[in-house]
Amino acid sequence: MLIPSQRHLFDIPEDVAYLNCAFTAPLLKSAAEAAAGAVKMKSNPWTLTPPHFFSLAETVREGFARLVSCNPNDVAIIPAVSYGIAVAARNIPVKANQAIVLLQDQFPSNVYVWRRVAEERGAVIRTVPRPEESRWTPAVLDAIGEDTAVVALGNCHWTDGTFIDLVEIGKRCRQVGAALVVDGTQSLGAMPFSVPEVQPDFLVTTAHKWMLGPYSFGYCYVAPKWQNGTALEENWLNRADSENFAGLVDYKDDYQPGARRFDVGEVSNFFLSPVAARTLQQIHEWGVENIARTLKAKTSAIAARARELRLLCAPEDARSPHMIGISVPGGFGKDLPRQLAEKKVYVSVRGTAIRISPHLYTVDADIDRLFEVLGAAIR
Repeated sequence: MLIPSQRHLFDIPEDVAYLNCAFTAPLLKSAAEAAAGAVKMKSNPWTLTPPHFFSLAETVREGFARLVSCNPNDVAIIPAVSYGIAVAARNIPVKANQAIVLLQDQFPSNVYVWRRVAEERGAVIRTVPRPEESRWTPAVLDAIGEDTAVVALGNCHWTDGTFIDLVEIGKRCRQVGAALVVDGTQSLGAMPFSVPEVQPDFLVTTAHKWMLGPYSFGYCYVAPKWQNGTALEENWLNRADSENFAGLVDYKDDYQPGARRFDVGEVSNFFLSPVAARTLQQIHEWGVENIARTLKAKTSAIAARARELRLLCAPEDARSPHMIGISVPGGFGKDLPRQLAEKKVYVSVRGTAIRISPHLYTVDADIDRLFEVLGAAIR
């Protein structure tokens, strides 16, 4: 079903057209209330008990696992995508002359560490150039060969939402023995994702975009085959029996089960965990399939309006449901971001295109205001 406007759940004034969820999401009112409750709890620390150090993390771990159809034991709590990608890079073996496949203009958090790996191990970076009409999947499949060690990419391109079929790419990776590392930042929470179908080695995301959650908080799925690997840090919470505060100086070599060994230090995060838990709850109440279907209706309407103005965008079968990039031959003028902001219309400029990313708070008036400014800008 299509979800009716949920703007009442957010603190967005009527005269603001916030079409920039891919930049960072506005916080749900209920999540803000959860944040206030978290501050209150920390203000009165005598209300904290040892079980809080574990229950908060387990709540969000279970919520994320449900979102991507995996076991909670397979989920680590991390502070940023770069942290999760670094975990993957530390544990996946890459040999001299093997290839690491990336996309042209990929987000830097999923590029820099692979450049370092390639330099240190004598591997090569194989960058897939943007294909015609941004049909990424065939181009990526062609780039994966017997020499491929890692394929690191997202479910869609972060600059414009053009789609990448990870199910097909996952199959190809398994055929050649390559590891698949997925940055789900610009898709999880707005597009359905199934770990059993894609079978990634690592799946990483931040919470503050389509997951509607807090900044400096994220999740990392770690496939069971990698769960005996090396963590980025050693902290007390991820060690066996750390629930026993009286016995913490009885140092343990063993870790907590599953992917928990990769948890960031202070994983309990008394301020952010309650916010993340509330946003995950709301996403589950809506249903990701319903979110995707509703956002596709919005981006399809935006694409139709763009074509009326002879603006350029990827064809529908090459787009993800939740965001869209539009451009004009020669690029928009440098003043366009200012012109949009003056009308309280907020999008992102990425390269020569503007990236439009609505959510369930987006109403028709927001899209009308966007195209009023765009129409005036290209006359």
